[in-house]
Amino acid sequence: MHELSIALSLAECAEEELARQGAARVRSVRVRIGPLASVVKEALLFSWTIAIEGTPLEGAELAIEDVPVRVQCADCGTEAAPAGAQCLYCGRCGSARCRVVRGDEMEVTAMEVEDVPAAVG
Repeated sequence: MHELSIALSLAECAEEELARQGAARVRSVRVRIGPLASVVKEALLFSWTIAIEGTPLEGAELAIEDVPVRVQCADCGTEAAPAGAQCLYCGRCGSARCRVVRGDEMEVTAMEVEDVPAAVG
């Protein structure tokens, strides 16, 4: 289950950013994941709870945005969803000379943090 190693890496990056910003805690980490990244969403969410347990991130939400696959055809230039779910060929001209332009990414897009409360007195 490589989702656990992904969750641990996400948690490590979030902890580093938390320290860099001097914030009190992380409320959420937002990621974009395409189906070609070969990540099982449910497994990543489960792994996230394990990865952040006992850390400054404990209780933080992992919000996942699903990114649809898009290809660009080298023959006709069309950029669109592929014609087939298992075959990345052009839905307009039928060419198999397509390159993936979206749907293979896995990237952190945002992190919501709480600032350290100001000292009273």
